[in-house]
Amino acid sequence: MDLTFPFADPPAPGTVTTVAPGLLWARLALPFRLDHVNIYFIETDDGFLIVDTGISDKPTRAAWETLFAGPLKGARFAGLIVTHHHPDHIGLAGWLTERLDIPLLTSRTAFFACLTFFNSPELLAASPYSRFYIRHGMSEDLAAVVSTMGHDYMRMLSKPPFTYQRLAAGDLLPAGGRTFEVMSGDGHSPEQLMLHAPADKLFLAADQVIEKISPNVSVTAFEPWGNPLGAFLASQEAIAATVADDTLVLAGHRLPFYGAAARCRALVAHHRERCDVIANACAAAPKSAADLIPVLFDKRPLSPHETSFAFSEILAHLNHMAALGEVTWEEDGGRARVRRA
Repeated sequence: MDLTFPFADPPAPGTVTTVAPGLLWARLALPFRLDHVNIYFIETDDGFLIVDTGISDKPTRAAWETLFAGPLKGARFAGLIVTHHHPDHIGLAGWLTERLDIPLLTSRTAFFACLTFFNSPELLAASPYSRFYIRHGMSEDLAAVVSTMGHDYMRMLSKPPFTYQRLAAGDLLPAGGRTFEVMSGDGHSPEQLMLHAPADKLFLAADQVIEKISPNVSVTAFEPWGNPLGAFLASQEAIAATVADDTLVLAGHRLPFYGAAARCRALVAHHRERCDVIANACAAAPKSAADLIPVLFDKRPLSPHETSFAFSEILAHLNHMAALGEVTWEEDGGRARVRRA
């Protein structure tokens, strides 16, 4: 099944689009190559549940105020659902919950990750994390830049609320005559939440399934031997088996679409192709993660932010391939490289 798109264009700034009865869609700008994030509003008897927030900066706060003064003027709000801990989704959680006097509903992982990054802004610049990049082929100068400037994005957070209500896979969330089943998927972000209303053929997919683009799947310096790609691919299989093709997929970025299973299969194939490219590149001589950046990504210069994402995604493929026995790790002078098995 090819993907079909019921909405040709996203909502204009300061406006909302009704995607289903009692379900609204807005879009907020981001100052990155991926220049937007989608926000949703689920109507309940007690007011709207907001889904995700945008980053914490002045333009995003102003965009929210425009929504509150315009299409959402006079609206009541019952709570804020955050799908995962990345700042474009949780960045304004503290500000919104305080401004609207509403509770935060999210995963345990997202809540405590947000607390950690907000309260320890120096965390990603710690020397063990710089050494992580150096070990995998970066120069010391580039590693110093990437481990500081490259992660400025993770600091785009308002002060988190002191409490939250946990949502976990298997929970049922009643909302305005609908019942959403809470799903969870790893890979892009640990314990990322998704909301599935099978009776209403609606699936709020967060960043786990997006049309056209693949969500970033990264190994981080916190868990250098992790296999997030394996978890992500398993999640795609689970979604494809659970979400019917006539279900409207509402993702965290880009346009709503029909065809969840087809998109999941395409994402699995995409990552399999990237593994094949890596295997071929490592056949003649071992390569580090840094060596593979120009192989897998555009040859144009990458910003520190983009470099950190590219490097970490390549390492996710390497760890996954090593787990499958497709490549083997080699150590040479404190540098880690892989060779095709």
